[in-house]
Amino acid sequence: MQTRYNITLDEDISKELEAVAEELGEKKSHIIEKALALYFDLLDLKVARKRLKDLEKGRDRLLDADRVWKELDL
Repeated sequence: MQTRYNITLDEDISKELEAVAEELGEKKSHIIEKALALYFDLLDLKVARKRLKDLEKGRDRLLDADRVWKELDL
């Protein structure tokens, strides 16, 4: 399933996207989709590092999985 979006891009980004799409013979939407997937991977790493830092600074804590499952009656 696909979802359609209307987006606005900076002119320089738009020109670069056009050039890359033409050079590679790929659809612009496919290039944007790949770029977003890579960006989301980077964001996952950023979130993981933040959570680790929160643990180290005592702003968050870990719960034992067995305890959680027991409390959820799983």
